[in-house]
Amino acid sequence: MSGENKIDPGLETLLDLHGEVFPMEKGGYWTKFEAWRVNPNEQIPHGVKYSITLHDKHNKRILGYDNAHAIKPKRRNFAAKKKTWDHKHKMENVEDYEFESAGKLLEDFWNEVENILAMK
Repeated sequence: MSGENKIDPGLETLLDLHGEVFPMEKGGYWTKFEAWRVNPNEQIPHGVKYSITLHDKHNKRILGYDNAHAIKPKRRNFAAKKKTWDHKHKMENVEDYEFESAGKLLEDFWNEVENILAMK
């Protein structure tokens, strides 16, 4: 979803989660949500600044989706130097995340949380 005026039914849900912390039933894990509207711009064309994270019982971030900073793309031969702002952290690794909608963001996050907790 770019800066176009598309209806995103998950947007209000994401925005309503701002400031929420949810303890998970397993192993002391917990999630934290931050999300607010911003004016769409080149870095954040969808107009939503967000950070949603999963932490362990020692408060270490295990998983995070955010657009708080740009990440450098992996170099490919003759590829353009695109800076991506939407990305996810998996432990120490950072990779691009293709933001489609707030609803898809929440779905992707919760699916990964479930997968991580299933392995613990």
